[in-house]
Amino acid sequence: MKVLGAILTSLVAAAAFVLAFVAAPQASAATLTEVTGFGTNPSNLRMHLYVPDRVQARPGVLLAVHYCTGTGPAFHSGTDFARLADQYGFIVIYPSATRSGQCFDVSSQQALRRDGGSDPVGLMSMVRYVLQRYNGDTGRVFVTGVSSGAMTTNVMLANYPDVFAAGAAFAGVPASCFATTDGSGWNSACANGQVLRTPQEWGNLARGMYPGYSGTRPRVQIWHGTADDTLRYPNFGETIDQWTNVHGLSTTPTSSDSPQSGWTRTRYGDKVEAISMQGTGHNLMGAGMALRAIQFFGLDRPVDTTTTTTTGTTTTTTTTTTTTGTSTTSSITTSPVPNCRVTYAVNAWNTGLTASITVVNTGTTAVSGWTFAFTLPNGQTITNGWSATYSPTSGMVNATNVNYNGTISPSASVGFGFQATHGGNTEKPTSFRLNGVPCTIA
Repeated sequence: MKVLGAILTSLVAAAAFVLAFVAAPQASAATLTEVTGFGTNPSNLRMHLYVPDRVQARPGVLLAVHYCTGTGPAFHSGTDFARLADQYGFIVIYPSATRSGQCFDVSSQQALRRDGGSDPVGLMSMVRYVLQRYNGDTGRVFVTGVSSGAMTTNVMLANYPDVFAAGAAFAGVPASCFATTDGSGWNSACANGQVLRTPQEWGNLARGMYPGYSGTRPRVQIWHGTADDTLRYPNFGETIDQWTNVHGLSTTPTSSDSPQSGWTRTRYGDKVEAISMQGTGHNLMGAGMALRAIQFFGLDRPVDTTTTTTTGTTTTTTTTTTTTGTSTTSSITTSPVPNCRVTYAVNAWNTGLTASITVVNTGTTAVSGWTFAFTLPNGQTITNGWSATYSPTSGMVNATNVNYNGTISPSASVGFGFQATHGGNTEKPTSFRLNGVPCTIA
């Protein structure tokens, strides 16, 4: 697969965004490990795997795909996904493209059909390997990527809608937009935002990558900067057109907000979410954005197994029981027992407010290293804080411990807070999570 030299030169410069990624891994003995012999691999991809020290009993699996000129290990060290895996107990696969230019194949006819060959087949082998080797949860398999990885994300969602529950594409193009017939891996018309189709046409292309499939389609999160000069901004709207059509949705948003200054987020039902970043170029992924993808996937929410026993009438319990009637079936719940309690006090004035937060560890084991998550009401933006670091400053916020208050012993508490501006809405957040677990509100 050949890539135009001039384009590669620009991509090398664009790939410098990795230096801007925020990666602050927590102390962990887990390391990135290369896996060989993982299955059918027609394009000789390499596979690196990150398995946290503590994983859920049936962990979710994330396929994290790098940009052109990148590698899996570089994407591991330059993004926050491994740290989030430590926190939430899922597994991350980091593939590496090995062809010249280190872009993934999203152009060939083999890549643009299910099990047709090339990179998607090798990527699926990696996913299947992890699901089997680590007892992964087949209902919680996700894919994300930046640039070439974002294009690959859309291709994998179209090729394997029965495998992936959701995907997050950071600065990509619609599935099949990069298709070529001359053996080239680069499609300049698509990259320049000149390939414009109707939603129905884009939807047909995605559906045609797995003909006859009529099952559930994955949810999609789409990110793009308005000043992207590598994969230009019209691709953002075309990608929205594709996935709304695939889901049978209107291209008119059902809701719109601004989770952060300069961002416009539109939602289309609960299936498609799109974030436009004003004035941002191709190097768009920054602090907190990996977490937003993880939250969109639901990987920040613990999953517990419960058992339902049928005995003529149906009784549901939250512990495993012995079958005493006709059948026993397993189900999944995402409502863990809270092990924290929150007091959140607001003191507001004309355009400002302060919030004082106290979190009590109501569990029986100490919390070592914490992230406290909540969503600020619309119009509130943090300007400064104390006893925690806050990222981002509006929308879905994560407050992370500082060096002196990272441990919360059983029955002990930690206090922190912030000052914020507001546009008239001084309400409190409605829910809180400590290291992914919901807290009760005092």
